[in-house]
Amino acid sequence: MAFRFVHTADIHLDSPLRSLALRNPELGELIGNATRRAFVNVVDLCLSEQVDALLLAGDLYDGDQTSMKTARFLAEQIRRLDQAGIRVFIIRGNHDALSKITRELTYPETVKVYGGRAEAISIDLGDRATPVVIHGLSFAQAQCPESLVGKFKTRVDGAVNIALLHTSLAGTPGHDSYAPCNVSDLEAAEFDYWALGHIHKRFVSTGRCTIVMPGMPQGRDINESGPKSVSLVTIADDRTVHVEEKFTGIAQFERVVVDLSGIENWRDMATAATRKLEAAREAASSEHLVIRLSFTGPTALAWQLRHDADLVKTQAEDRASVIGRTWIEKIEMQCTNLVSGDSVAGDPLVELRALVGSEIIDSEFYDTALIEIGEELRGHLPPESRSILGADQEEFRATLRLLAREGVEDVLAWLHRRKQDEVA
Repeated sequence: MAFRFVHTADIHLDSPLRSLALRNPELGELIGNATRRAFVNVVDLCLSEQVDALLLAGDLYDGDQTSMKTARFLAEQIRRLDQAGIRVFIIRGNHDALSKITRELTYPETVKVYGGRAEAISIDLGDRATPVVIHGLSFAQAQCPESLVGKFKTRVDGAVNIALLHTSLAGTPGHDSYAPCNVSDLEAAEFDYWALGHIHKRFVSTGRCTIVMPGMPQGRDINESGPKSVSLVTIADDRTVHVEEKFTGIAQFERVVVDLSGIENWRDMATAATRKLEAAREAASSEHLVIRLSFTGPTALAWQLRHDADLVKTQAEDRASVIGRTWIEKIEMQCTNLVSGDSVAGDPLVELRALVGSEIIDSEFYDTALIEIGEELRGHLPPESRSILGADQEEFRATLRLLAREGVEDVLAWLHRRKQDEVA
């Protein structure tokens, strides 16, 4: 006997796009449909592997922005599983708790959606020797500051016990605390497998029991970079657990750094960037690759690159299109100017940068003015786009400081170009 299932979480169906859609509508459309296409990949995997069940450990939806179009799409995919006799077990996470359609969508009998009280569902496996019990507990509200582990029903002796839980574990940077617990808490429950959700990065523990945070099947922006996947799990009759990572992402986000140290001409810069793009495409596991391209290192091209950043992006996009299924999401200029000690003393632009950096940009007066401007700008943005400047006040201030420093470099690059034109 072997009980096989696919475990996934944090699908965030039809998650609304923010800055990406504003910069590149075509790329925005690709990523806007990627969560759906990735979920189709998950269902396809279930069908091709002929698994017994699909386990969805929370955040199937993306909050109160979910529409009935999303619900209809989900119903179509669930119907495919139902027709194949594949059971589906769902718990609600913090985003699902906000969704208006979470409680309105009617599922077939092969689907179990757990409520705010713990339940243990036995699966009828026919003549298979070892019974399987699926434990689950959903978020009743969007916030869940206390641990839920102690609320689960006790393990069923003689059965394979699998539990679904949406949790931030002991805390992860970039994630709020939800149903916090640690690995030892989960092991103490003596279940065979914990199917977790909430953290968007994959995590597997194989101690006294198997604990898996599958990550997410599709990233939505550069902060969710890397290949995305689900877990294909096989539990044998002797309770040994085998976990396979299966890639499902349609578009893979990656940061690609091009070191221009010592490079002095535009052609060599373009060649270095092309090689990096080709290597990233070859290493990617997804159908599409979305790249944030960063130029670093001391180079005589630093000011020219910043002044002509639009040209750099156009050329990078052209090379990406030749490579195929490769997109440039953004260009970052982090190069420093390659200058000698003598030129530093006599170059007014270098001296101006030093003055701005030491006496202006870090001053309390400048910081106050910067925040006032930032607050006014954020107030003009639509509510769903305001988080692009930071999810909280600390991140908001850090984003403004970064933008301010980038602005200083842009102005200096413009002045440098004007100076060269005057000399010519």
